[in-house]
Amino acid sequence: MEIPRLKIGRWEFLRPLVQGGMGVRVSGCPLVLAVLQEGCLGTLTSMGLGDLSHGMSNDDFIRTSREALLREIRMLQEHTNKPFAVNVMGALSNAKDLVATAVGAGVKIIVYGAGIPRNLPSIVEDPDVALVPIISSARLARIILNQWKRYSRMPDAFIIEGPLAGGHLGFSFEQLAHSSDFSLVKILREILEIIQPFEQLNGRKIPLITAGGIYTGDDISLMLSLGASGVQMGTRFVATTECPVSDEFKQAYVNARLEDLHIIKTPVGMPGRVLANDFLRRLQDGVIPKPNCPFHCILSCERDASGFCVAERLDNSYRGDVDNGLIFCGANVHRIDRIMSVHELISGLMEEVKASTLV
Repeated sequence: MEIPRLKIGRWEFLRPLVQGGMGVRVSGCPLVLAVLQEGCLGTLTSMGLGDLSHGMSNDDFIRTSREALLREIRMLQEHTNKPFAVNVMGALSNAKDLVATAVGAGVKIIVYGAGIPRNLPSIVEDPDVALVPIISSARLARIILNQWKRYSRMPDAFIIEGPLAGGHLGFSFEQLAHSSDFSLVKILREILEIIQPFEQLNGRKIPLITAGGIYTGDDISLMLSLGASGVQMGTRFVATTECPVSDEFKQAYVNARLEDLHIIKTPVGMPGRVLANDFLRRLQDGVIPKPNCPFHCILSCERDASGFCVAERLDNSYRGDVDNGLIFCGANVHRIDRIMSVHELISGLMEEVKASTLV
């Protein structure tokens, strides 16, 4: 079969595969660049790029976050002229500043998750900058589409994140306990129905990119056969040589077993899928020292009540201190058995897609 291209706004990619944005430096410049070189869309994170030490003010946090994002963007632009995305969490206290910084630096695609982007078109007025909300339900798709009518604008794509994704999840604990009722296939079908009248009214397609639990070429083929325009992967890209996280972080993925997967409530107030480690065991025993964080990077964060800072613990894992870190992962992490290059990963997936009988 011929593998379809992925078009998002005015930007087109050779392969229908997106590397997801993973916070606290996981999807940094080296990974994004390698993905772009394979004809796929790479996504640079904007979360946790700056100084995460707890000795600075909120103003310092905003400034250092902005400066760090600009450094990553400029490094990418020095090595490629291909369009890439920047992922922004709407729950961040400086989300608007990060969006404006990215667009001002020439970024062509903004991916917006962890919040409803009701007024995103008013922040990004340039129609050449593609706007891509991350959603987890048809209800949220309808809300955004109706809200954006007042700007005479539609999303340039939706990323649909199902319950098997890594990190923070857009589902309640009750929904996750009955995840088959909220499968990615079911959500995709519901959203395809929701967007149809909006596509007809505006005379253009809204590409849907599915994420969460996508692992093989057959998974990709299935989504394409059901009407998705592409898929997004995160976990598999962590286990690549180009991902800038520590070797210890990657090895935790390789060593992971199915029984090591846990869903926890993070200080953000959302469920998060993580790997068991010494930190998680100490957290469950209530022996983690409470953080002393002077800035409030995530609006919904209740770090004092929850007993830890997400960014600090993710940073520990990034740097190699996985015993004292948080290890976000997707539901298929236990299937990873080795580290490979981005080229090997993407080439293998595309060969599987070509051989698949699902499309």
